Amino acid sequence: MTTATNIEPPAAAVARDAHWAAKMARLKARTLPERSLRVCDDDAAKKNATDAALELAKARTTARAGAAEQGIAEADREEWMLARPDVVAAQLRLDDTERALDNATIVLTFRALPRPAWEQLLRDHPPTEAQADQGMEYNVETYPAALIAACHIERDESGGEVPGMSEQEAQELLDAWPDSEAKALFTCALLVNQTLRADLGKG
Repeated sequence: MTTATNIEPPAAAVARDAHWAAKMARLKARTLPERSLRVCDDDAAKKNATDAALELAKARTTARAGAAEQGIAEADREEWMLARPDVVAAQLRLDDTERALDNATIVLTFRALPRPAWEQLLRDHPPTEAQADQGMEYNVETYPAALIAACHIERDESGGEVPGMSEQEAQELLDAWPDSEAKALFTCALLVNQTLRADLGKG
């Protein structure tokens, strides 16, 4: 009677499989790219933040020159400069104006769609015959709002995702905003799906 013999796979094959499994796990764990559109109508808040940034730059430049004049070693100049009262005050002003700017700014965040969802959205909004004759890939009247709504993600204060923009709401913004801003809204949702994070290398 013949007894079956358990044949162990070669150690090299086992190591290769484990190596690839680990790499595949990392590839599958990648998150989809995100892109944000910042909208702020408060010109004063934007100007205040810009002016404060310039003031800080000037204060740092003056402090750095003072450090050189006083013979402060190069390795110690950054720390010495940051401790100067004018630099500290300018940094505090910048922090305040940036907080005010953030409060006045509305941020819309978009996340790329997985490829099947992207292709399905294109199929759901095919170009009209006239649009196709002009080389368009989608219906320019319906696709922008659909893409914006599909890609938009909203997060609450804790960072958890909550329901975001609907297709109807996206269309309302596209219709109400000036042409340049409506295009920026659509472009942000479009570009996040065209972001290439892979380096093709030189072979």
